[in-house]
Amino acid sequence: MRFELATASRIVFGPGTVREVAPAARSMGTCALLVTGRSKARAATVTEEWDASGMRYVRFSVAGEPTIQTAREGAELARTERCDVVVSVGGGSSVDAGKAIAALIGNGGDPLDYLEVIGEGRKLEGSPAPFIAVPTTAGTGSEVTRNAVLGSPHHGVKASLRSPLMLPDLAVVDPELTVDVPPALTATTGLDALTQLIEPYVSSRSNTMTDLYCLEGIRRAARSLKRAYEDGSDAEARNDMAMASLMGGLSLANAGLGVVHGFAAPVGGMFTAPHGAVCAAILPHGMRGNIQALRERGEDSEKLNRYQTVARLLTGSENAQTEDGIEWAFRTCEELGIPTLAAYGLRPDDVPAVVEKASRASSMKANPIKLTTEELTEILSNAL
Repeated sequence: MRFELATASRIVFGPGTVREVAPAARSMGTCALLVTGRSKARAATVTEEWDASGMRYVRFSVAGEPTIQTAREGAELARTERCDVVVSVGGGSSVDAGKAIAALIGNGGDPLDYLEVIGEGRKLEGSPAPFIAVPTTAGTGSEVTRNAVLGSPHHGVKASLRSPLMLPDLAVVDPELTVDVPPALTATTGLDALTQLIEPYVSSRSNTMTDLYCLEGIRRAARSLKRAYEDGSDAEARNDMAMASLMGGLSLANAGLGVVHGFAAPVGGMFTAPHGAVCAAILPHGMRGNIQALRERGEDSEKLNRYQTVARLLTGSENAQTEDGIEWAFRTCEELGIPTLAAYGLRPDDVPAVVEKASRASSMKANPIKLTTEELTEILSNAL
């Protein structure tokens, strides 16, 4: 089997590692564009060191999930202020925005010049500006992936700006930054992280290296997600979830995803629905739909065996069957208060349009089996 493993140039993991960000940025440039979410507090450790050392920096706040316009505005601010290094401290939205901005600084042009599906899809030729990713939620794993997801309200979709050149120069994963994440966000981001471990493990592009990350990551998420939800100060649980998120990012970047993320892109583009919440709502239905399709068509018993392995890891029982894994996912979503997709405005009349877009999504290409329109319709309808 041939496979490739690509990730950030350097990964630093552990409590307190956020203190290494400021000096690393100073070694990469003279003026930083600091990309944060709504809250700027988690970047205080970084900015205090810059203030003390005299390094110049400019803040750029990302409110909500990034759009094409977000990337345009951030790149323009960076050029105007002559920023030569980009540092994202925030959730997946901040990290994706920073990745896109760094790419545009190094290549010029407009996001639509490079975006897949809705843009020209041109390859990046120049190296992005040096980029440091510091996640403050345990969910997307964007700190070790090669793409930035940008929403386009005009097109009603989310699309990726993608290139191996976009892998961060440094990813700093400090579990302590996640301790004050609210329970609801802990739940949705945590289930997103879990999805990004299950889907690569059963995907058509799974490989020996990513299997190692997936198996360990699923084990950690299964034992710690509910604990982190119930007690955000549980350091061991937060450490597990931060590691699971990192492993999910490493896995999806090198083995692909599947039906859950195939739906997440169009749902997130058409409705005001957070990515993690969409993945959480669809996960158990996607698992059940894939397993049913594999069984009904008598295909790929190896993938069914993998779903059984997932069930054993989720439940902690060596005797667990695939149905036990599905039941665990449904029960966990209920215990963590995950809303259905109807909470974000999806109605039965919307299903055909979402299914049509999802069938063309890049994430769907790695699903363990090609699902029919009827099967996709059933999965999405059940998640409403």
